[in-house]
Amino acid sequence: MAGTGGSPLLRSPSPVMNTMPPPPSAAVFDVEAASGAHRYGIKPAADAGAAFVLESKGKWWHAGFHLTTAIVGPTVLTLPYALRGMGWALGLVALTAVAAVTFYAYYLMSRVLDHCEANGRRHIRFRELAADVLGSGWVFYLVVTVQTAINAGITVGSILLAADCLQIMYSDLAPKGPLKLYHFIIVVAVVLSLLSQLPSFHSLRYINLGSLLLSFGYTILVSAACIRAGALSNAPAKDYSLSSSNSEKTFNAFLSISILASVFGNGILPEIQATLAPPAAGKMMKALVLCYTVVFFTFYLPAITGYWAFGNKVQSNVLQSLMPDEGPSLAPTWLLGLAVVLVLLQLLAIALVYSQVAYEIMEKSSADAAHGRFSRRNVVPRVALRTAYVAACAFVAAMLPFFGDIVGVVGAVGFIPLDFVLPVVMYNMALAPPRRSPVYLANVAIMVVFTGVGLIGAVASVRKLVLDAGQFKLFSGNVVD
Repeated sequence: MAGTGGSPLLRSPSPVMNTMPPPPSAAVFDVEAASGAHRYGIKPAADAGAAFVLESKGKWWHAGFHLTTAIVGPTVLTLPYALRGMGWALGLVALTAVAAVTFYAYYLMSRVLDHCEANGRRHIRFRELAADVLGSGWVFYLVVTVQTAINAGITVGSILLAADCLQIMYSDLAPKGPLKLYHFIIVVAVVLSLLSQLPSFHSLRYINLGSLLLSFGYTILVSAACIRAGALSNAPAKDYSLSSSNSEKTFNAFLSISILASVFGNGILPEIQATLAPPAAGKMMKALVLCYTVVFFTFYLPAITGYWAFGNKVQSNVLQSLMPDEGPSLAPTWLLGLAVVLVLLQLLAIALVYSQVAYEIMEKSSADAAHGRFSRRNVVPRVALRTAYVAACAFVAAMLPFFGDIVGVVGAVGFIPLDFVLPVVMYNMALAPPRRSPVYLANVAIMVVFTGVGLIGAVASVRKLVLDAGQFKLFSGNVVD
């Protein structure tokens, strides 16, 4: 993400703006272009990133669709593997605790956004919110760096996994066919670059409603397949024991928590709230309730059924346990094929959602808000830059087809700071609850615990990456588990 920290210069306002400050619901505080505007109630000139990509027209349920797509994805199929690292009791407790903490943290972040909006500073970008509340240039750059890494990483991972879905279906139809993984990456990239021309985040609302329905579809199918596999008369004995080594057990537990953080994280809640028609106050809570209603069903069902069916032999993606390399599939081919198709379609929606921040940054500089969204002046750079971004992500996906092994690292060093630590810190600073109040103390406790979890989880995740490094090969013909 491009931008400048510190105290950028205020854009020159018109005389009318000096004398007639805009209402809080209309004011947009852009820390990258207008530091200090909030002190005078001045509205800086609109930039194309805000006017086009983050246009504010949505209803609360639209934000719920966006949020659900950002959180509920095929990564839920890693949840049985996360339980494997902790066992039944600790695993379910950790799953519930991370769900509760993320819901609480997202609620607090929404409250901070509402508080700023009520004071004439409506933030539409995470980096603006962090810089305004925390007031530090290095925090601005931290958020820019981490959010960029998360968004680009998820786009790369979505392209890679979508191509893997195509390869699975192709291999079933033509076991000795000539097409390789990179061919399917190109196909996915072409489709994604076409869909990326939808001009705004708000334009994705119906795609993301479809994504919500897709998540129900494949979690039901996969969970049914796990129940069937676990109930087979020749099913392998179920072993839920943990490693006998205390150090191995500890590393596995923290790796599992990092995976949970990745699964629940999104890192773009301010951008999602920006799609709401102002005033946005109170609307995000309804969107969160909608999202976590879906989360409850789509997270617990595959986590429990997958771990129950395969125990500590479950693989990092439960679909791989249902389709072992040796021996027949443990579920009907039509069921697994349909599940793979639904996962493929949702991965396109996820890549679109996480690309929006990159598109907003590009169009902030390349587009001109004074011209129409569909004018030649704005369409040409939009098509060129968005296509180039997708192509770059596709190239990285082809070069690094072991991206799934980086999920734990991303969760530890990316999602945990943005989704667990910064929201509670910003709430304590912006709304200033009494230092001895339960809310303040709970927020400090969450900050301390998850900072520690993030550090240890990063060590555990990097350790696993190093241990698996021997099987990594650039431009491999298959996705490395």
